[in-house]
Amino acid sequence: MPVTLDDLRRYAVARSLFKPTTLKRALNRMGFVQADPIRAPARAQDLILRHRVKGYRAGDLERRYESLGVEEDFFVIYGFVTRQLEKLMHPRPPVDAASDGMPAWPADRLSRATELLAFVRERGAVHPREVDEHFSHGNVRNYWGGLSKATTHLITQMHYCGMLRVVRRERGIRIFAAHEHGPLPDDGERLMRLDALVDAVVNVYAPLPAASLNELIRRLRWGAPQYRSELGLAVKRAKERLAHATVDGVEWYWPSGENPRRAQVPDDVRLLAPFDPVVWDRRRFELLWDWVYRFEAYTPAPKRKLGYYALPLLWRDRVVGWANAAVDDQLVVKTGYVTGRPPRERRFHQALEQEVDRMSAFLG
Repeated sequence: MPVTLDDLRRYAVARSLFKPTTLKRALNRMGFVQADPIRAPARAQDLILRHRVKGYRAGDLERRYESLGVEEDFFVIYGFVTRQLEKLMHPRPPVDAASDGMPAWPADRLSRATELLAFVRERGAVHPREVDEHFSHGNVRNYWGGLSKATTHLITQMHYCGMLRVVRRERGIRIFAAHEHGPLPDDGERLMRLDALVDAVVNVYAPLPAASLNELIRRLRWGAPQYRSELGLAVKRAKERLAHATVDGVEWYWPSGENPRRAQVPDDVRLLAPFDPVVWDRRRFELLWDWVYRFEAYTPAPKRKLGYYALPLLWRDRVVGWANAAVDDQLVVKTGYVTGRPPRERRFHQALEQEVDRMSAFLG
């Protein structure tokens, strides 16, 4: 029996929203969790993990970070990666993370980085403020066009290249220490590492339409810039080894050995983060749910249609609308629906109340 779009829809939800487990096991199963600083009503990483971790509370990831065996790093986008995944991406060459062309560092930047790294090694772990007070390198233009302190900018670049790692956060500020990596891989190991990175991408976001698979693999040019010229062949190899099917004229891919037709979803409502793996790929979102969801936090208020931080509202295997959640004296959730009204089933309203209760407990 051929795979249908209904099968893929259930499969997309069921494989990502697995039965809640411990925080460490959930992180190991996912491999990567996207981070975002906006708190509305909580940060993206917390909103993502609350569906997948039993008893999760906002901030648990940051509070337990040092004991979890994860790193803050850039994968296809910035977030938290397991150390196993991080090792596949390093050592990175000293290149400019803010540039798609990724030019090599000039000699004067390498010299300053060497001096700064020695300072960090001597101190053990440093707050960016300590580094700036010691070196006072002035200001530079940052990626977004504003001015950043040159030492802070250099620390960020050194973190990206793997010279530094985040050991913890203090009031949201990253605290850095020196980071060491193993030797450069040989040609055979390079191939295995790159294919393993591709499999990690697929593990987080499958099932994927072909165009999205191509795009996500190409995004590895940031997570592993040393493989930039090899990504085209990595796409080809991925399509040869992954399970796939053509559904309504679109080629879809997912991990070999998994059967989308077996997926089952519960009668639950879930309020998802805008960056949750279930909804992250907007191309896939429109194919699976036949409407356009946009993240509008950076859209001028008069032009917003859904809200500043609208959370996609998942009912069973359907994203039927969205919700905006805010905390005043208590949690207030306002919903909107694609059809203009909520589903009629009584179970939906019960499930929505239960989800709001879960959200309230998560926020404490």
